[in-house]
Amino acid sequence: MKILVTGASGYLGGRLCNALLRKGCSIRVLARRTSDLSAIASPADAGALEIVYGDVTDYDSLLSACSGCHIIFHLAAVVEPWLPDPSKFFSVNVGGLKNLLEAVKQTKTVEKIIYTSSFFALGPTDGSVADENQVHHEKFFCTEYEKSKAAADKIALQAASVGIPLVAVYPGVIYGPGKVTAGNIVCRLIIERFNGRLPGYIGYGNDRFSFSHVDDVVGGHIAVMEKGQPGNRYLLTGENASFAHVFDIAAVITNTRRPFFNIPLWVIEAYGWLSVLFSRITGNLPLLSPPTVYVLRHRWEYSCDKAKREIDYRPRSLKDGLAEVLLWSKNLGYISY
Repeated sequence: MKILVTGASGYLGGRLCNALLRKGCSIRVLARRTSDLSAIASPADAGALEIVYGDVTDYDSLLSACSGCHIIFHLAAVVEPWLPDPSKFFSVNVGGLKNLLEAVKQTKTVEKIIYTSSFFALGPTDGSVADENQVHHEKFFCTEYEKSKAAADKIALQAASVGIPLVAVYPGVIYGPGKVTAGNIVCRLIIERFNGRLPGYIGYGNDRFSFSHVDDVVGGHIAVMEKGQPGNRYLLTGENASFAHVFDIAAVITNTRRPFFNIPLWVIEAYGWLSVLFSRITGNLPLLSPPTVYVLRHRWEYSCDKAKREIDYRPRSLKDGLAEVLLWSKNLGYISY
């Protein structure tokens, strides 16, 4: 059985590839020639790894990559709160999915597609804890990324409704050891916190997110491959908490002082606008931008009970996950405490 993985150069995609290889799977990776695939290892006693060069926005290369595959993990996405060119969110996150679905129709060998969406596709919860039945209200969008994932989610659900064997999964805020990218924002903020560049709490703890350890999400993907039925949706989320609580847990684990003041969101937003200005000059994407603040003004709390019942998804506690991240960050010299 051949498995195709798109988005293998990303934080989640790379760890999924390694987990599949450890299981002895034969995987094919679709990647751009400029992609960094160094995090993917292929030990002699593991499964086979094949790299096909292309891009999800290039239909012909995607069609070639799908040929002969039985399972597809579609993780390819632009994951950033802000980009100077927002059209990239839609060309990759929406256009890439459309290309994949068309390629699957043409190849006719695919038995299951595991499509990695995002909790953003379901929209904010603002006072309740949502499950897979929630659909985005579309009254507003905090980020262009959120808007693109909500649009892609509609396309995925429509495809599943007409018989394409697709299962949609919705991770929460993914964190854990590994690449320190926009897809691993918790680790980035912890590094900023312990290096003194983020001395206070972000806001007043009114935000709430569902935090997912990266390896739990990887396990959830594999469980969906083995047990998930086409047409289903699964939230691969975890403990609901604020970023202030994350900082408090980190202080307890490291036996260090908690932040002693709160940085108002309007201050962070002003800093975000300055960061965007410098980003346009330097070309380096900012850690914090105004859309990040828009997200922090809402709550994003979800329940993964369905995944626990149906595919035996078992997310670890936030405390256990953060302890691993902190030790990993310290061992690599990212932080000291």
